[in-house]
Amino acid sequence: MSQGLPRRLRFAFLMQVMMASLVIVAGAYAAIQVTKQQIASGLLREEAAYFWAQRAAEPTRLAPDGAILHGYAVPIGASAAALPEALRSLGPGLHNLPDSLVLVERHDDVQLYLTYPRSRIDEIAMRLVASPVLLSLLAVVLSSWLTYRIAKRMTAPLQWLAQEVRRWDPRDPDTSALAPDKLPVDAGIETRQLAGALQRMGERMRLFVHRERDFTRDASHELRTPLTVIRVATDLMQSDPDLPERVHRSLARTQRAVRDMEAVVDAFLLLAREGEIEPQREDFLVADVVDEEVEKARPMLAGKQVELVVETRASPRLHASPRVLGVMVGNLLANACVFTTRGSIDITIASDRVVIRDTGIGMSPETLQRAFDPFFRGDQANPAGRGMGLSIVRQLGDRFHWPVNLESTSGAGTTATIRFNTALDD
Repeated sequence: MSQGLPRRLRFAFLMQVMMASLVIVAGAYAAIQVTKQQIASGLLREEAAYFWAQRAAEPTRLAPDGAILHGYAVPIGASAAALPEALRSLGPGLHNLPDSLVLVERHDDVQLYLTYPRSRIDEIAMRLVASPVLLSLLAVVLSSWLTYRIAKRMTAPLQWLAQEVRRWDPRDPDTSALAPDKLPVDAGIETRQLAGALQRMGERMRLFVHRERDFTRDASHELRTPLTVIRVATDLMQSDPDLPERVHRSLARTQRAVRDMEAVVDAFLLLAREGEIEPQREDFLVADVVDEEVEKARPMLAGKQVELVVETRASPRLHASPRVLGVMVGNLLANACVFTTRGSIDITIASDRVVIRDTGIGMSPETLQRAFDPFFRGDQANPAGRGMGLSIVRQLGDRFHWPVNLESTSGAGTTATIRFNTALDD
């Protein structure tokens, strides 16, 4: 789930504070290490220089020995028993021991050992560095908090705008809340421009949806009425036994064209509906829809040596739109009838599918890959069809969760399968 703008702002500023704090702490740690070494070595060298100067004036002067700094002056060649064991093996130079920093210097016939405890060095370094570090961290936190408050205030109008748009009904958006006089007082020019653009887009969307609803309603009536008149008239004319055979053939072609056009109109009106508006559902038997489409398709096989057979292996009952299934089965059957000149067309009704298998010309792998493309015709030599049937079937199947699958071999026929999603159709 994507995060909102306020959460992203908080996260960004928290990350900024954390990263800046890590950089400051790391820098402070490095500074402490450098400071400890420089402070202690400088102090020891100054103390050693002071001792040698005093010893030059007073040869019997003892090594410095205080509460923190300890010193030992051992003549060259003398016993080192008076030295702590950790110092006995040290040569001239600066040495880092686990608990102290040791400076060893040799001058004339005396070797000087000066020790300074590490705990004291750490304490001094912390005092020098801790205050700047704390002040830096406080400055980072305060600046980030102030920047966050300013950014939150600047983005508040945008958040308000997003909430208002989220309340819109996609089918009838209420754009009145985005009127200029209803925008937040602190809305900047960019927010006002965006609100104006969204308001205009929402109004156009509302008008478009209304036009689409009006068109679907009017087209459903205006397109069906003349087709019904033509179909009824041709049926009456076909019943006249005195008409010549040539006229009967012309009437049969007219009737097939009317049926094709009715199927196309049904399909386009179904696809023109909004995704959230489904056709009216009802309980129906799949076999009833198949039988109706088979009767419509039989005239297309007139004069062909093709047997049309329906095998009912189950009697599935769906709660869905019979018109959708009818258009899908009708288009697949029409394709089978057009491209099958001899053999058979077998329709199998199973519990979860309808299978239409023909012995027609089939399709090559290249043609099968493009079979669902709009206006594509695999058999260019055959002018029958508009290249829209399979495209309509695929779109309806995707829209209403009835996937369609094609299997075909060139010269050996085609098998089309419509699977039902019974979980959605209950």
